[in-house]
Amino acid sequence: MKLTRLHFFLQLFILFVVTGCTQTNQSEEGWGKIEALIHEIKEPAFPDKEFNVISYGAVGDGLTDCTDAFKNAINECNVSGGGKVVVPEGIFLTGSIYLKSKVNLFVSENAIIKFSADESKYLPVVFTRWEGVECMNYSPLIYAFEEENIAITGEGILDGQGSSENLPAGKTGWWSWKGIEEFGWIEGMPNQKKDRDQLFALGENNVLPEKRIFGEGHYLRPNFIQPYKCKNILIDGVTIKNSPMWFIHPVLCENVTIKNVTVEGLGPNNDGCNPESSKNILIQNCSFNTGDDCIAIKSGRNNDGRRINVPSENIIVQNCNMKEGHGGLVIGSEISGGAKNIFAEDCVMSSPNLDRAIRIKTNAVRGGIIENLYVRNITVGVVKEAVIKINFYYEEGDKGMFLPEIRNLSFSNINSEKSEYAIWIKAFSDSPVENIQFDMCNFNNVSEGNIIENVSNLKSSSVFINGSEWQFDNPSN
Repeated sequence: MKLTRLHFFLQLFILFVVTGCTQTNQSEEGWGKIEALIHEIKEPAFPDKEFNVISYGAVGDGLTDCTDAFKNAINECNVSGGGKVVVPEGIFLTGSIYLKSKVNLFVSENAIIKFSADESKYLPVVFTRWEGVECMNYSPLIYAFEEENIAITGEGILDGQGSSENLPAGKTGWWSWKGIEEFGWIEGMPNQKKDRDQLFALGENNVLPEKRIFGEGHYLRPNFIQPYKCKNILIDGVTIKNSPMWFIHPVLCENVTIKNVTVEGLGPNNDGCNPESSKNILIQNCSFNTGDDCIAIKSGRNNDGRRINVPSENIIVQNCNMKEGHGGLVIGSEISGGAKNIFAEDCVMSSPNLDRAIRIKTNAVRGGIIENLYVRNITVGVVKEAVIKINFYYEEGDKGMFLPEIRNLSFSNINSEKSEYAIWIKAFSDSPVENIQFDMCNFNNVSEGNIIENVSNLKSSSVFINGSEWQFDNPSN
């Protein structure tokens, strides 16, 4: 009897040790990959040649249209083997800017590039992706297609002039196109709803992207910076303000560094940085104060995302500050191509107007696989709703045929000061969140506790909510 009892406790001890090691190893194994990933992301280098836009006819008076001057300076820089296109001190008004390979657009301190609010300055239409669906639309304010070694650097300002105000000659400040009174829309004014619905229908019906033509006479707002199918990209040091829609939107890109950037814009859908179907991305030492998600990782919407079927992967977020927004670090909702190997560390997220810190949003129409998310050393002040939210019921919810899959998530050293919920998870019973781990987390001043629905293999260690240690033992907790 003594041998049997000893054998039983020995088995129990081994099980405890193995389970604990498995839990620890999942996180350690994931974080063990980060240095190698960072090493793969190399900044582009440029020849030591300068092309000052003043030499090509630009005038920094804030009134003269400098579109052609930017175009000519960039073209000459490109054909000359590359270098730095310098924007000196002053205010330079322009339409869309097309970046070419081997060109570093350098915005000097006290320089402002002010983008026209006249939508005709963003024609002809270009091949783009709008809310996860490919189409032909107004050019993003700064655009590149299939280029390599491009950069936007300096300490100056890029001003998209997104606003809720009506401007001279019947032009708008972009934001009213959202169709919401808060942003300047009034009954009878055009808005994006009809075009948005049409674009999504074209995507679902497999109409060729080249035949999904919008632009003039339509109201799909362009994004600010969109490199499309580009490699080796650097955005460093600039302040970016008041985008018509999303701010930084690399699509189908590889090797992207975004660092020391300040993003300011409280307009509709003013997401700060949205890597989409892109690989090897470093977002470092940036500040976001936005009208929507601060960072949102995406990979295409519904049928169009599955058609392209390219995930976002190997994305590293370090030392960033998130203020206002719907979420600090977000995955989704346009996530049909999936996302994997996402790392976030040493970030601060806090504002009474920040809804959530970490958020995953998806549904049974989006589908997609989200796996290998590692988050550590996050300081959260005040958020409106949940510190960590995983929602399978976003928008269409369970009314679809493509069950999302989410697995292998690790949260360590998350400390929050005030929120409604600490952890909020609602998955599907036939597609639970799998393998989720919480270590050394402190959630303070939580008014409503947690919501946990449909998880498989959730582990917690040294997790405190309002000062009391929390253990998740079964779905009823």
